[in-house]
Amino acid sequence: MKSEVFDIKRINQSTVGLLKGPGGERSEPQGPERSPTVAPLPPTSPPDPEVPAHPKRKQHSKAFKLRILKEADAANLGDIGALLRREGLYSSNLTAWRRQRAEGKLSPLSTNKRGPVPKMDEPTRREVSNLEKENSRLSRRLKRAEQIIEVQKKISELLGIPTNPQLNGEDD
Repeated sequence: MKSEVFDIKRINQSTVGLLKGPGGERSEPQGPERSPTVAPLPPTSPPDPEVPAHPKRKQHSKAFKLRILKEADAANLGDIGALLRREGLYSSNLTAWRRQRAEGKLSPLSTNKRGPVPKMDEPTRREVSNLEKENSRLSRRLKRAEQIIEVQKKISELLGIPTNPQLNGEDD
């Protein structure tokens, strides 16, 4: 039975010996030194200028968008595709720009500055706070005055006193 058990170490050593051959660990025939098939790149090679690392998004001005929308609105159905191909645009650009035009974001007076809203200085902040308080106080007074007027109208109806809306300045 002992003869049937294989000694793994002995098998591995004999296999490695076969692979090594007379010249060392290479299984290829010894001959002149072969050059690699791919030449190694120099360590300081500059990047390829043709392919940018991150392509820049196109940013179109308001005037450009309005000009394209004007041309698209005046064009026939088949001409819109030619316009888009000529300018390098997509139909989704037209859709987004039409939405912006409808919202008034493409008007010359609109500002679409991105980023955080600038903070107000202290005097402006105090003035805004005072104006908000005054607005709240005046709104409460107006509501109270409207309630008093409603009560006066009901009393005048009960007493039979005619009210003239033209004298009161109301358009009810």
